[in-house]
Amino acid sequence: MNDTSTVPVTSSTLQVPGARLHYEVRGAGPLVVLVGAPMDGRAFTPLAELLAADHMVLTTDPRGIFRSTVDDRDQDSTPQQRGDDLARLITHLDAGPAVVLGSSGGAVSALALAETRPELVSTVIAHEPPLDELVEDRAELRAATDDMIATYLGGDPRGAFAKFLKIANIELPPPVFEAIVGGERDEQSVADEHFQYAHMLLPTVSFVPDTAALRGNGTRVVVGIGADSTGQLCDRTSRALAASLGIEPTMFPGDHIGFADDPVAFAARLREVLAVG
Repeated sequence: MNDTSTVPVTSSTLQVPGARLHYEVRGAGPLVVLVGAPMDGRAFTPLAELLAADHMVLTTDPRGIFRSTVDDRDQDSTPQQRGDDLARLITHLDAGPAVVLGSSGGAVSALALAETRPELVSTVIAHEPPLDELVEDRAELRAATDDMIATYLGGDPRGAFAKFLKIANIELPPPVFEAIVGGERDEQSVADEHFQYAHMLLPTVSFVPDTAALRGNGTRVVVGIGADSTGQLCDRTSRALAASLGIEPTMFPGDHIGFADDPVAFAARLREVLAVG
């Protein structure tokens, strides 16, 4: 039992090529998968508990992050690998096809899954995927991303985070910025941050989805955008993805992490979206 949960939860691990994935399962019914990257499964717990009233809900930490270990921490974590990880988890549970809600880099993982294993996915909800290659200023974004990563690997995590916010077009009040980057942090948080900058971020934002495959393989694709994310980079990349798929984006409450800030409102909107699928 997870001490922070208010509903029963089963925690386990699954060995996959190059990694051991930590995952949690709540509830019973049709399978819903909630996944982020680099965000670990804890951020989805409140939403998972709400959905577990009538669904089996799977949450997981992406490979190399928090409780999901990798054999080689010098190897990149790609959307294709993470999509395969999700396929193996769904197959292991023998509960598909699943609804997969991916947020940020997790949305990119979910798209990679739907491209290659559509039989495992009834609906993908790609919530604000950072698909930089789909927007017109992709070259400038590549250069800025390379500079940001070099800043981090050069020993300046504060400067790298400031550059990240600039690329994302997100403004934080100074106290919030300081709360994130200031003070002492535990060893695991530092390790996760390093893995994100060094081995997850670039493969994720460089991913180009196969939109022809996504349009034609029978999986319903919903592109989600936070109502409060207007003008941010992930708002632009999400709208570009929706346009390339020939669909309208679907609005959700909040911003990039609306599912964590207001899980009740997000769950209600998610149920509406699934009801019309």
